[in-house]
Amino acid sequence: MNLAATAHLDPAHWARANRLLVRKALAEFSHERLLTPQADGDRYVVHSDDGTVEYRFAATMRALDTWQIDPETITRHRDGEPLPLDAVDLCLELRRTLGLRDEILPVYLEEITATLSGSAYTLSRRAACAHDLAGADFQAIEAGMTEGHPGFVANKGRIGFGVDDYHRYAPEVAAPVRLVWLAAHRDHSTFTCTTDTDYDRHMRAELGDETLAAFTAALADLDLDPADYLLFPVHPWQWWNKLSVTFAGELAARRLVCLGRGPDEYLAQQSIRTFFNASDPSRHYVKTAISVLNMGFMRGLSAAYMAGTPAINEWLAGLIAGDDVFKATGLTILRERAAIGYRHRQLEAATDRHSPYRKMLAALWRESPVPGLAPGERLATMASLLHVDEQGHALAAALIERSGLAPADWLRRYLDAYLTPLLHSFYAYDLAFMPHGENVILVLNDDVVSRVIFKDIAEEIVVMDAHMPLPPEVERIRAHVPEHMRLLSIFTDVFDGFLRYLNAILADRDVLTEAQFWAAVAACVNDYRASVPHLAERFARYDIFAPDFALSCLNRLQLRDNRQMVDLADPSAALQLVGTLRNPLAVHSP
Repeated sequence: MNLAATAHLDPAHWARANRLLVRKALAEFSHERLLTPQADGDRYVVHSDDGTVEYRFAATMRALDTWQIDPETITRHRDGEPLPLDAVDLCLELRRTLGLRDEILPVYLEEITATLSGSAYTLSRRAACAHDLAGADFQAIEAGMTEGHPGFVANKGRIGFGVDDYHRYAPEVAAPVRLVWLAAHRDHSTFTCTTDTDYDRHMRAELGDETLAAFTAALADLDLDPADYLLFPVHPWQWWNKLSVTFAGELAARRLVCLGRGPDEYLAQQSIRTFFNASDPSRHYVKTAISVLNMGFMRGLSAAYMAGTPAINEWLAGLIAGDDVFKATGLTILRERAAIGYRHRQLEAATDRHSPYRKMLAALWRESPVPGLAPGERLATMASLLHVDEQGHALAAALIERSGLAPADWLRRYLDAYLTPLLHSFYAYDLAFMPHGENVILVLNDDVVSRVIFKDIAEEIVVMDAHMPLPPEVERIRAHVPEHMRLLSIFTDVFDGFLRYLNAILADRDVLTEAQFWAAVAACVNDYRASVPHLAERFARYDIFAPDFALSCLNRLQLRDNRQMVDLADPSAALQLVGTLRNPLAVHSP
């Protein structure tokens, strides 16, 4: 028994993790108007459902109803007696207010506890300070992220991982992983790729001749014809916990054959199911299906969806390459160049397209950003701009300081690289990305953002124009989004989902005032608008300077259904819209 596996679960780390998560819960639940803190002198107060427990804290209110709560000021009392802060107790005390139904509550509490455990782990290790991390390499920054998704309270649930799995596969642990490889019979599997490669070329580039020869020999030793099979990378957790059991009949029939582990070592990324090749960074990322529940979804991959993935990526890459505005910003995407899926016919006969049983065995290969770097360029996940270390130092502030630029100039360079392509996607093409911190890679030159790279394309882009011509194999990304909700792709996903946190971090540290921050955002929008006069009608139709916009609530989605928050084929149908937020750009309307 490895007792060290739980060494991070000591009282001090656990208490600190709870204080930080209670702070986040109070802030985000208040932002989503699940809680309504009442002012009481220099503090705010929140009461439990039965009125017996009281939370008190100091907070600064910032743009977009951002509750900037000082964690050191939070206290909890019952009938005047002090109580320790406990995030699980908070959810129990506020279960009616939060709308946690009986069937949802235990699973949500498990996710909260797992999130606390992950936080305790990051607190237990000697983490790099923000200034050092700002100068670190790509994967050191990736593994150095401690917060996870900035909006979701239960953001490291990973239900299915045991503590040993956590130490093997959690991105913050940064333990090298060798993938398991299967051979899948061609009658049950489908491989698709972009037009600039094919199956043989792709596998040779990813595995090398020696490994390919070994896998071929393994099949021949079983009297199987290697030409009848496709090679298939699998997350080790998925192999041991799901495929070797749930797909036992497929293995017995030799429709699936386990070939062993591949030679390359990979590092898990923030999304937990995507791996960066540490042995050869020029090789592709591998994104794998993993039947682990995390942040409102089982993190599988649909075999049916994988078939169209390369074509979608190729279409988008062509669109970007042929557009002068995109080219001027330097935007690129990491194409998902190949994908593979396995069809378990018995499970398909028993389930519908939403079932996690249809998402247990699929994978894709995504380009690495490393070969595309020019001299002097380096990479960082955009999530790093929201990273704050244990001493309260912010990585974004460290980058600005290292760059030597005035903070407003640094911010504007970043906005030109990040926001302008998103505006152009929307106004020119009715195209929306899911551009949160984990889905965007920053390209830094002298600590300044020179361009960005978008990734995770096929599952998380949407074309909202019913009449835009699309190739048949790309048609699945078209979705009906009501007219009044379309601009939420900018308001919610960019302004509320990312920039409001960055604004608060920089304002708290006196790097930029809120007025300066949002003035820079408005200037970026206005300059883009002036550069595309032919889109004036679109700007009039979708007013990004409107006085307010609908508040779309992520935690409400997870609290309502933490197993399947949203149907990705119709994402707007499930949104939880609660009132409006004042638009910080409104005062800058031209």
